[in-house]
Amino acid sequence: MAQYAPSQTEQKWQDAWAEAGVFTAKPDADKEKYYVLEMFPYPSGRIHMGHVRNYTMGDVVARYKMSCGLAVLHPMGWDAFGMPAENAAMASGGHPKDWTYANIETMKGQLRPLGFSLDWTREFATCDPEYYGQQQAMFLDMLDKGLVYRKNAVVNWDPVDMTVLANEQVIDGKGWRSGADVERKELTQWFFKISDMAGDLLDSLEGLDHWPEKVRLMQANWIGKSQGLEFGFETLNAPAGFETIDCYTTRPDTLMGAGFVGISPDHPLAKELEKGNPEFAAFLADCRKGGTTEEAIETAEKLGRDTGIRVKHPLDPNWELPVWVANFILMDYGTGAIFGCPAHDERDFEFATKYSLPITPVFTAEGAEEAALTEAFVPAKTEKVRYIRGFAGNDLQTGEEGVATAIKVAEDKGFGKGVTKFRLRDWGLSRQRYWGCPIPVVHCPTCGVVPESKANLPVRLPDDVTFDVPGNPLDRHPTWRDCACPKCGAAAKRETDTMDTFVDSSWYYSRFTCARADTPTTDETKYWMNVDQYIGGIEHAILHLLYSRFFARAMNETGHLPDSAREPFNALFTQGMVTHAIFKTTGADGRPVYHYPEQVEEREDGTYVKETGEKVTVVPSAKMSKSKNNVVDPMNIIRDFGADTARWFVMSDSPPERDVEWTAAGAEAASKFLARVWRIANDIAEGADGDAKADEDLMRATHKAIDEITKSIEGFAFNKAIAKLYEQANTLSKTQASNAARREAMKLTAQLMSPMVPHLAEDIWALMGGEGFVVKAAWPKADPALVVDDNVTLPIQINGKRRSELSVPKDMPKDEVEKLVLADEHVQKALAGGQPKKLIVVPGRIVNVVI
Repeated sequence: MAQYAPSQTEQKWQDAWAEAGVFTAKPDADKEKYYVLEMFPYPSGRIHMGHVRNYTMGDVVARYKMSCGLAVLHPMGWDAFGMPAENAAMASGGHPKDWTYANIETMKGQLRPLGFSLDWTREFATCDPEYYGQQQAMFLDMLDKGLVYRKNAVVNWDPVDMTVLANEQVIDGKGWRSGADVERKELTQWFFKISDMAGDLLDSLEGLDHWPEKVRLMQANWIGKSQGLEFGFETLNAPAGFETIDCYTTRPDTLMGAGFVGISPDHPLAKELEKGNPEFAAFLADCRKGGTTEEAIETAEKLGRDTGIRVKHPLDPNWELPVWVANFILMDYGTGAIFGCPAHDERDFEFATKYSLPITPVFTAEGAEEAALTEAFVPAKTEKVRYIRGFAGNDLQTGEEGVATAIKVAEDKGFGKGVTKFRLRDWGLSRQRYWGCPIPVVHCPTCGVVPESKANLPVRLPDDVTFDVPGNPLDRHPTWRDCACPKCGAAAKRETDTMDTFVDSSWYYSRFTCARADTPTTDETKYWMNVDQYIGGIEHAILHLLYSRFFARAMNETGHLPDSAREPFNALFTQGMVTHAIFKTTGADGRPVYHYPEQVEEREDGTYVKETGEKVTVVPSAKMSKSKNNVVDPMNIIRDFGADTARWFVMSDSPPERDVEWTAAGAEAASKFLARVWRIANDIAEGADGDAKADEDLMRATHKAIDEITKSIEGFAFNKAIAKLYEQANTLSKTQASNAARREAMKLTAQLMSPMVPHLAEDIWALMGGEGFVVKAAWPKADPALVVDDNVTLPIQINGKRRSELSVPKDMPKDEVEKLVLADEHVQKALAGGQPKKLIVVPGRIVNVVI
């Protein structure tokens, strides 16, 4: 009997699939299409078990749908632009392009042995000029439609690297790479007008029935719809041109508790006041240090300065409020000005306490005394409170009712209006770095900002750049930067900012439908879109998905996608992580030393470093991290056990939405099980004939497996499908059915295993005499007559305790059931020759014998 030898057979099947073009996606008007897509990877240089799990999930779905007769698109590409490549170039003296493409080849070489059903003919990297050239063409179309614009904006600025940093790149107020104190700096930036679509992006979440509820909620919170009051404070002694300070608030019910008016350090009034006032200008410069994120602002020390300006309270002209500059107010939220209500806002309370500003409560908890208020009381809007300085007297109302009352009063008195606003800000896409998609515009002294001609696309990145000087090398590359104006032909300069890498990943799903076309999309796009099943990590639940949804709408409005694709992803699944224990010791300097799994060994009294014998502290079930050395190289697993073992393991232990812990013992157990299935198949191929009387039981068990596994795959319950396959293997190993029945059951089992372990399934399919590839064979359908049980198992209770059970036909009369119960050996023993006091048969449920 041949041994299970994945190292020999897996490559054979992969070569055969490739030669036959099994996974090359082709539109077919006679077939229903299915587009399955996993979030594509960044080419960091190595794949990890998280990649294996993510892509195996997609592969299971793709192979299953292919077997169901659908035309399947399952592509792969690379999210290849970004700072890591530039950092690598700075560290090594190389070029980002060389680093990126070398990593792509390495990772592709690691993915191929896993046997994924990927259409590699559609592969691209976002740093391919053919890809970003089409992105530039769409940028120009969006610019023409008014979906892109340019304005001054406050950004995170790293003064050492001389570049804008994304919020995620600011760590504890410092640049993530340089360690320099980040400054808030005003620069002219390019923006996508995503805020214009905020309402649609929010409302359309209701229709995404096949998205996780938590993801829809995260998106809704990020978009942040709010109902509030827009009004102005009349100034008393402000410079000319600043007769009012406009505010927007979602809590106008607290206006009677106003203690001060606050403005952002970047507010036009603050900028006016710093002119000719070095001390005030220095204060504003301090305020502008640090990140621009809400979290950074909230956690930073509250800084403020009284401007000396006073404003009138809109409800009382004799009530004057001081105007302060405060570092926790951002210019691009609302109007860049607020009124502070310290009694009912924790941030305002902290500020007012520090600077001895008045704290006036507006409401209290029901039954509480006003005098008991010692700190900011911030109830939920749905909670009822007692308004003691409200707009409608001493009423008990919810916050929502109080807000509605305040808006009505403001509108009736004519000092404000109720408006709906969104937290979502326009998408700033400018990045001052080299390794990104060039923004295709030209700055002409005569014509201003001029879109590049489409005939000149792609605007390619120059290869001859160096990173020996901080900042964007495009700024100091004269032969690339200096060009002719596309409009008048005069000397001009290119835009040297490149696009945020989120742009690259916001439309790649549509490019896979026509990867080699000389336009962004084609008629083939209409065939394949939408993505039927999208799979990726929860960490991308907000920005990537939100930007992709915006981009699909923008592509629709510029004629690149049909109306039906305004929501690009029909279904979304967010998978759990692959975790592994961390093994650490303490170094001579007191810092932790992390050890790779292969560097330690288990002993009876604990875990030890193999080389030194030092005892190891084990941190269980931690996220795999290169910095903690608790990563498992898939290549080692494939070498030792085969790709099917890796695929089987990451699908087997946990529901796919939960984390799964990788253990060496688990991988070995998976390998042993697959070898056992191979032995069962060999035994059937070589075995003698059995008893045909057992055929029906085997077929019944097999068709139940077909039914349950099909439902499990369609419901993304892959672990349940695998559990049923374990059960089916046990059935096949024990059955006494005829050889013909066993061969048929084994063939069907190979089909059921094929999405999870395609190589072994092909081996068994061929061994059982199956024609062609198992992946091309029609998915088996369960016979309803064999799935439905004709018998029912009745537990037998004697004096309230379960003592036996009885399998009988569902429609057996009660008197016949009673005869069988009385004949049961456990009942006879309990009766000891007597008769039961009662014998109660509950049809289809239970039998109670009372003695």
